[in-house]
Amino acid sequence: MSTAELIAAHLPYLRRYARALTGHQGAGDNYVMATLEALLNEPRSFDRPSEAKIEVFRTFTRIWNSLSVNTAPEAVSATQKPDERLVQLTALPRQAFLLVSLEGFSEDEAARVLEVDINRFRTLIDTAGRELAAEIATDVLIIEDEPLIAMDLEQLVESLGHKVLGIARTRDEAVKFADKKPGLILADVQLADGSSGLDAVNDLLEHFQVPVVCITAYPERFLTGERPEPAFLIAKPFRPAHVSAVISQALFFQTNARKRSERSERRAAV
Repeated sequence: MSTAELIAAHLPYLRRYARALTGHQGAGDNYVMATLEALLNEPRSFDRPSEAKIEVFRTFTRIWNSLSVNTAPEAVSATQKPDERLVQLTALPRQAFLLVSLEGFSEDEAARVLEVDINRFRTLIDTAGRELAAEIATDVLIIEDEPLIAMDLEQLVESLGHKVLGIARTRDEAVKFADKKPGLILADVQLADGSSGLDAVNDLLEHFQVPVVCITAYPERFLTGERPEPAFLIAKPFRPAHVSAVISQALFFQTNARKRSERSERRAAV
């Protein structure tokens, strides 16, 4: 396999990571494009496919961390509420958490991506765990037609401190929860009766705006960058740590966006 082919094989997953890190498809894909350009401008060879994956993510990390806006922490007050503390999740711990929980890197591999030693990396993971413990509890709607998967998701969501509003098996069932206004939606892309989880989500988002995490057995179909796509994606079969990471990130960016909006409104009112 050529170097270009090795790099291309990892791009869908780099897009997933970039979108989780930025909370936005467009912004994430822009960083991926910059990473691809950097890799193509400095050709290199890899003895093993795993080395290509590490190098692709390491190049992305160098570009991401080169911008101070991505790494500068905001001041944290001891009197802040949990939802205010959530948006303070610091840059390197968040990257460490995502590399392991979302992208499945081993600790050693993720440390190499971030270019830190293993002890420093473990400190970052511990920090991320403490900071993520302050995540917001919210009401969750699950759109999933497979009973066992729906049960697993319900148990996981509740173990994270959230409340499950209900489980919808079809688009029509999902739309009935519009008046409940969940704080987060977990939606399977393809439902057994032929209806679409994405269509159900779009119906619900006509009534309110909340973070959406999509679940699919074919994530590569939704990570091409060729059309509007979910920012938060879980691949089947999923790992509990992966679901936890994605839910936390979705809530992180929803809270962060709300805070920015509130700050803008306050400045406009002055």
